[in-house]
Amino acid sequence: MRAMREDVEALDIKDVTANWVNARVLEAQIEERIKALADLSHTPLFFGRLDHLHTTQEGQRFYIGRRHVHDADGDPMVIDWRAPVSQPFYRASRKDPQDVGLRRRFGYTGGDLTAYEDEHLTDPGEAEQTSKLLQAEIERPRVGPMRDIVATIQPEQDEIVRSGLSGTVCVQGGPGTGKTAVGLHRVAYLLYAHRERLARTGTLVIGPNRSFLHYIEQVLPALGELEVKQATVDDLVAHVEVRGTDVAAAAVVKGDARMAQVLRRALRSHVTMPAEPVVVVRGSRRWRVPAYELEEIVQELLDRDIRYGAARDALPQRIAHTVLVRMEQAGEAPDDRVQDAVARNAAVKAAVKAVWPAVDPAKLVLRLLSDAEFLAAHADGILTAEEQATILWQKPARSVKSVKWSAADAVLIDEATDLVQRTQSLGHVVLDEAQDLSPMQYRAVGRRCTTGSATVLGDLAQGTTPWATASWQEALSHLGKPDAAVEELTAGFRVPREVIAYASRLLPHMSPGLAEVHSVRESPGSLSVRGSADPDADVVAACVESLRHEGSIGLIAADERVPALADALLAAGIGYLSPGEETTPDTRLTLVPASLAKGLEYDYVVLDDPASVVSAEPDERTGLRRLYVALTRAVSGLTVVHGAPLPVQLSAGEPV
Repeated sequence: MRAMREDVEALDIKDVTANWVNARVLEAQIEERIKALADLSHTPLFFGRLDHLHTTQEGQRFYIGRRHVHDADGDPMVIDWRAPVSQPFYRASRKDPQDVGLRRRFGYTGGDLTAYEDEHLTDPGEAEQTSKLLQAEIERPRVGPMRDIVATIQPEQDEIVRSGLSGTVCVQGGPGTGKTAVGLHRVAYLLYAHRERLARTGTLVIGPNRSFLHYIEQVLPALGELEVKQATVDDLVAHVEVRGTDVAAAAVVKGDARMAQVLRRALRSHVTMPAEPVVVVRGSRRWRVPAYELEEIVQELLDRDIRYGAARDALPQRIAHTVLVRMEQAGEAPDDRVQDAVARNAAVKAAVKAVWPAVDPAKLVLRLLSDAEFLAAHADGILTAEEQATILWQKPARSVKSVKWSAADAVLIDEATDLVQRTQSLGHVVLDEAQDLSPMQYRAVGRRCTTGSATVLGDLAQGTTPWATASWQEALSHLGKPDAAVEELTAGFRVPREVIAYASRLLPHMSPGLAEVHSVRESPGSLSVRGSADPDADVVAACVESLRHEGSIGLIAADERVPALADALLAAGIGYLSPGEETTPDTRLTLVPASLAKGLEYDYVVLDDPASVVSAEPDERTGLRRLYVALTRAVSGLTVVHGAPLPVQLSAGEPV
């Protein structure tokens, strides 16, 4: 790998570039290649080996790794895990050995090879057993950001990872099933298999918040993929500064897909049919387009239902074309330059401004939410009077800049912006924690992949917003991908069996009918539930106890409890981090508000007062889902400390 990087660094491009532009482009590509070949001292380059049965030529043995590595002659030494020849490493089994005689897994401590383990897939005398190295890799302490799972990808995960670029895939997966890792590795695979196409069209990973994006941001670079952008939905729709918040009822209505119809009506209402003819003066001649012809042109553009801005741009050209027909009928021979000149004529521009005026999307939304009559006119038959009253501002703002826009308002503005001018589409979009998006947010994401595909990741049981997704079919319809394949991951690899079973007591009360996750990890003693007369002190004591173990510690609490617990930790001399901050050998405890816990994981979790986590939400179902998220963040052990009684849905058969 080092030699490969040195070869790239030694390239001399002085005599191979035609001009300075080509030179800059080539220099940038070389710099990216050098970055992709960087040494990762604690990340082994290979983790597996395949010995095939019937391949007789040299090269029958393949080492499988995170990157492709070749020798000085260009012959492969390590095969990229995404290459077709690597697929049997993940898919081969005793029932279907896929021509593999031996599969070897390598174990590492840091960057040092410390163990290996062989499976003879065609040997009937060898008993089938669970890989200890695979188990150890899954259970390795979670210190720092999320890491790749290329050494531990399971067959059902590999099928999703290697699914084609043309189709959209939705992955329903409970806690610890690896759905986020599967989504990220699918991006890495698609970039490998369709690099040129995605280099042109772009890829994007969308997460629920900045803490989550910081947690996952090193996975793709560790696999050599540096060009994938990351954003939240709020980042995508940041046309205005968000300074306000909505009450839950208003946010639900604003996030409803029906708002797209209201916006479309409101926008098209700006078009008025012409009442006067257009008279174009050129030299000594006057060319007249009567009002009825102008009306036909406008109606045709409306019937075509193209973007408002595109139609507005087309209107002067259509009028100019009508004038050119008059000129040709009079014996003149006008060309395209004449048509462009007529389109820029003052009379034509004045007519276009009167008939099809420019509309600012933010001003359109401002008027809808502040003008009761305007809203009523365009929401009639779509929103009820009560729903209209819910989203109407009590104190209308005077200008776009003075509005305290909410996150839901920004999504409406994004919708209006797309109605005016088409949003640029990417080649592939990954949408994680998708269950929390509103229909309008799904539409905003869908606009970014209208000509591309998507990977949608989520768990309906972890939907913690008032507008949380009811079904994936509904969500995919709003996304514009109704034919997407829905895959379900039910095997858990992260959360211990005892912990996930305890959390699953909530499922019948919040997501009836959803499949329970069955963890492959049995870990006796991984769950402790403790009543307390002094919760602050006992929570601190549980943190001290957890810190005796190796790895990261997460203290999760209802948002309103965080300040008190922060004071208690500081009083006890225990330093802590905020979500998104990277753990260090000296500070391994993160204090996590329950509202930010989704998607994060810690080796040991201390959960403060489940009842307060539930009561902090606007309704019981949302509260139970928030609690379900908090209960399932632990990799090795969970300690629940409660001063108040446990929620009744959780307390039956309480463990000690």
